[in-house]
Amino acid sequence: MSLSLPTQLFVDGKYCDSASGKRTPLVNPATEEVFVEVAAAEVVDVERAIDSAQAAWEGGWRDLAPGKRTEILFRVARVLRENLEAIAQMERLHIGKPIADARDEAGLGARVFEYYAGAVGRVCGETIPVARGGFDFTLRQSMGVVAAIVPWNFPFPIACWKAAPALAAGNCVILKPASLSPLTALKLGELAHQAGLPPGVLQILPGSGAKIGDALVAHPLIRKVSFTGSTEIGRRIMEMSSRDLKRVSLELGGKSPNIVFADADWQRAAESSPMSVFANTGQDCCARSRVFVERSVFEPFVEKFVAATEKLVVGDPAKEETQLGPMVSAAQRDVVEGFLADARGRGSRFGTGGGRPLSRGYYLSPTVLLNVGIGDRCWKEEIFGPVVAITAFDDEAAMIREVNASPYGLSGSLWTNDLSRALRVARAVQSGVLSVNSHSSVHVEAPFGGFKQSGLGRDLGMAAMEGYTELKNVYVAA
Repeated sequence: MSLSLPTQLFVDGKYCDSASGKRTPLVNPATEEVFVEVAAAEVVDVERAIDSAQAAWEGGWRDLAPGKRTEILFRVARVLRENLEAIAQMERLHIGKPIADARDEAGLGARVFEYYAGAVGRVCGETIPVARGGFDFTLRQSMGVVAAIVPWNFPFPIACWKAAPALAAGNCVILKPASLSPLTALKLGELAHQAGLPPGVLQILPGSGAKIGDALVAHPLIRKVSFTGSTEIGRRIMEMSSRDLKRVSLELGGKSPNIVFADADWQRAAESSPMSVFANTGQDCCARSRVFVERSVFEPFVEKFVAATEKLVVGDPAKEETQLGPMVSAAQRDVVEGFLADARGRGSRFGTGGGRPLSRGYYLSPTVLLNVGIGDRCWKEEIFGPVVAITAFDDEAAMIREVNASPYGLSGSLWTNDLSRALRVARAVQSGVLSVNSHSSVHVEAPFGGFKQSGLGRDLGMAAMEGYTELKNVYVAA
């Protein structure tokens, strides 16, 4: 298909160049070739976008009738669906996303807008009987201008699940995409305004995270920062936001467990679990990268897991049959290969993988590590690549202690056919999301986020929309 790529900033309802004229080259990770250059915003562009957003918020978006906001957001969803293929092809180009996955994620973004379009009239206050009589009630009001900073691993859906609830709640949004993956965010801005979103309500600023991200977080008119990315950057955003007590929501790193008990359908768990860690080439904060298997089924589980891993199709993201594409960049592959070198040096056994399957592109084979020590880097640290460590356990309580020893607590899976055990372990595991006999972490209708250093606040569900409002209490004397 003929594909027109957006290459400018999207400010005040239209595409424009950055103030400096600087541009950033984008590299196709499957070919290692530059395929386009995109404008890089400067601090002066941030100022211009914030002024436009504040004017749009004060000028009517915050006071627009809920029914009208619903109509506009449903139109956005419809226009996104009409452009799913173009969005999917852009995801494939700039991050090497397999095209089948890219189409699913483009559809997910449209579904997010549909959900929050329908949720506009469901964020309600309440009446409260108070001791001194009179009438007391609460309101949920929009915050103002919100900064949404999104990562490169799921650029389009995460942009949508930050922008849609913020817009539905009556805020204006400035979206900062990752430098490696700005195309679909820019397309979102264009299509949303094509669908009727007023100028200034949603603006897209590609550019340096250190420069543009810091300028957004520091600006006094930004009322909330919603960030998905590394724990290190999340800490920095939290520190900067504390200076003027900005609201923040942070969805950060993970080292998620996959727990398999012997009473489970462990064969199904073994065959399905590889994609719980290797999907998106392991570049997923929800990746189940630590697998705990009850010892009585450990050896046959590993055998089936390795066999299923070796059947995964690694290759050209443009091909329908491809399940795993390249890593996003040479630098990210180097990081992961550093973990593998450490594992070799510590005597870990490689069940499969560990090499580069193709000579061109930033590819890395899905890798299964055995005999990994609980003090090893591959066991403790987030790798963000196609690497999993599998270990056996004998005692439920000791296993849960090791699961919870991680500083992270984002997601995880639990496999058992014992309902009492499922409820007991689900309560005990310290994570914001847990799936029983499944690997499904993300549901548009349900809150998504982590415990501990995996972040604070929630994306998705009604919790996300409430997180883009301020709660006001009003008392009327009798």
